[in-house]
Amino acid sequence: MSVSGERPIIIKKIKKGGGAGHHGGAWKVAYADFVTAMMAFFLLMWLINTTSPEQKRGIADYFAPASVSETTSGAGGILAGTALGNDGAKQNGSQSVVQDASPDVKNPSDGKAKDGAKSQQDQQEIDKAKQEAAAFTSAAQSLRQALQDMPELAELSKNIIVDQTPEGLRIQLVDQEGRSMFNEGTAVPNDRAKLLLRAISKIINQLPNRISIYGHTSASQKGKADSDWALSQARADASRKILQGAGVDPDRVYQVSGKATSEPLYPDDPTLPGNRRIAIVLLREAPVLPPDRGP
Repeated sequence: MSVSGERPIIIKKIKKGGGAGHHGGAWKVAYADFVTAMMAFFLLMWLINTTSPEQKRGIADYFAPASVSETTSGAGGILAGTALGNDGAKQNGSQSVVQDASPDVKNPSDGKAKDGAKSQQDQQEIDKAKQEAAAFTSAAQSLRQALQDMPELAELSKNIIVDQTPEGLRIQLVDQEGRSMFNEGTAVPNDRAKLLLRAISKIINQLPNRISIYGHTSASQKGKADSDWALSQARADASRKILQGAGVDPDRVYQVSGKATSEPLYPDDPTLPGNRRIAIVLLREAPVLPPDRGP
């Protein structure tokens, strides 16, 4: 104790123990190695479960190439040789280095070339069919639009049926109750039929396809009449004349025929007025030009 009465200053030094100092960050490296190993393990298990037996064999062959097959003669081990057949020089078990180039052996490239040409031709036909279908769809829309735009045809649009068949684009002029296309019992088309046929001719002239014209009649209450064949044929021919008078090229007309009551539009009731109709079909085949119009 000092003379002045002040308390003495005591300095205490504390040394930290180094018991845990040897750990450092080594545990982090060990843990990362453990996580990596577990991820690789689970990835391996997933691959084993998802691969097929063929894929597994392929992987096994990659890491362990298949050995040379056993032979019926020659030494074993590294001196093993290729077996010779029973006839001596013939090598039944080995592949000949020189192949006989006889004339009857087909060249694989020839088959590939033919397949390629056929595939190209098939693709061209598919593209042509798509273009034709698109053209038919556009023509049908144009006809419907024309019927809507013309006041005198708007009411007659109910007498038109447009659809696509295996034969081509079919446009039908169908009789409705009180609205027939021809005078009763005759082949003379009335004014509304002429108006519709002229409108249809404008659509026909937009496409190069040939056309077929069919006449149909409805069944009579008294039974089928022989005159139906002549009447349906005459009505189809009268429609042809109107189309040609409206600008359709005569060379585009492929067929004009009468089908009488053989193909009713309403099979459940062949006597309905809707079975009386004219069908104009734009055929799917390309048009045939006369000799004097060839390229």
